[in-house]
Amino acid sequence: MPDPAPCGFLVLDKPAGLTSHGCVSRVRRAYGLRRVGHGGTLDPAVTGVLPIAVGPATRLLPYLAGDKTYRGVVRLGLTTSTDDLEGEVLQHQPVPPLDQASLERALEPFRGAIQQRPPQVSAVHVDGERAYARQRRGETLELAARSVTIHRLELLGWNQPTAELELTVHCSAGTYIRALARDLGAALGCGGALARLRRLRALGFGLDQAVSLEALPQPLLDPLVALGHLPQQHLQADQWDSWRCGRALAASQPHGPESVVAVLAPDGNLAGMARAVAGGLLQPKLVFDAAG
Repeated sequence: MPDPAPCGFLVLDKPAGLTSHGCVSRVRRAYGLRRVGHGGTLDPAVTGVLPIAVGPATRLLPYLAGDKTYRGVVRLGLTTSTDDLEGEVLQHQPVPPLDQASLERALEPFRGAIQQRPPQVSAVHVDGERAYARQRRGETLELAARSVTIHRLELLGWNQPTAELELTVHCSAGTYIRALARDLGAALGCGGALARLRRLRALGFGLDQAVSLEALPQPLLDPLVALGHLPQQHLQADQWDSWRCGRALAASQPHGPESVVAVLAPDGNLAGMARAVAGGLLQPKLVFDAAG
C-alpha cells in the first residue's frame, strides 16, 4: 500500500519581496505536491508568519482561528496611493509636535470594534474582481467600510525626528494595518503610511514555529496543532464506520448550536470536522478517509 499523502501545516517566516503565492509555489516544489494553500495573504513587503496547509489540511483552513498579531512602524507626514511606502506619494504635510500622551489619545478611537475602509490596493472583491486589479487599471474605487476589531493596540515607541511610531496590533481577520496607518495619520492631521510590518501570529501559529524557505522541506505540524481552540470528540471503535459514511453521531458533551467540533479517530488522529445540531448530535462537515 502506498504511503498516505502528507497532511499538515507548515509555518513560514515569509521574507520581504516575495508574494504569498510565490511562497506556495516554493513549498509545492520542496514537497513535490500540488495541493498546497496559504492562510492569510501577506503583501510582498511584509515579513513574518505565513501558515501553509499541505495536502488534505488545505480543507481545514476555514476552521482555524482568524485573529492575527503584527508589529509595525507607521511614518507620519505623508499619504500614498497604497497606504504604505510602496506606493506613489500623494502629499507631504508637516508633522505636529507629538509625545506619548498625545499619541495614546489619538490611538484610543482605534481600539475595539471599528469601521475600517480597506486600502485601494487590496484583495477585496469589487463586482467580482480584486480591488488591486482595478486600481492598476487606473480606477479610483469607493470601497465600503467594514467592521473589524482591534483587540490590542500598543504604542511601543515614538521617534519625532523620523516621524515614526512603532505599534503592536492584535486584530480580527480582515483588518488592514495599512488602513490603520492611513487613518491614524488622518486623525493627527498630517497623513500617515505604513513603513514596515511583520506578522507575529496568524491562524493560531506563531513565529516560534516558523521556518525559512531555505530550510525546506521540514516535518509538517500535526493538523490538531492548529485546532486547539476547538472542542474535540474522540470516536469509539464502533462509531468509526458510521462516521466514515457521513452519519450524524451523538455528542459526548453539550455544545452550543452550530458549534464546530474536531473529531478524532479511534487512533487519536484527526478524522474530520463536525457541526453541533439539534438533538445533541454532531453532523459531519468534513470527513477524512470517507467510505465510498
